[in-house]
Amino acid sequence: MGNDRDTDRGITEGHLISAESARTEAEHFRQLAEEAREVRDQHREALEMVRQERERLREAGETARAASEEARVAADAARHAAMDAVHATAETLQATLEHMKVVEEMRRTLRDIQALDKPDSN
Repeated sequence: MGNDRDTDRGITEGHLISAESARTEAEHFRQLAEEAREVRDQHREALEMVRQERERLREAGETARAASEEARVAADAARHAAMDAVHATAETLQATLEHMKVVEEMRRTLRDIQALDKPDSN
């Protein structure tokens, strides 16, 4: 019977060692799970930063697009204003030319009148 006690003691010690090994392994898995949660949280934070940066870039792109459209409209308005100024200048030059023709015609008429008023020296 002493042998049975030794066997029982060996089994009990084996169970104790096995239980301690299981606890150690469970603690190791718990630590691994905690590390995995920390890595997951870091990834979430990194993804949130990327999302925020993407949103900031999208807003900056939208602002740039709006500014570009405003600049295009302003450039178009300036082009129209320049064309209007060119047309106004052309009209002014045309009117000035017409006035000069009238003045020249008046001078001719005046010379003709003066020529008629002068007695012939012949």
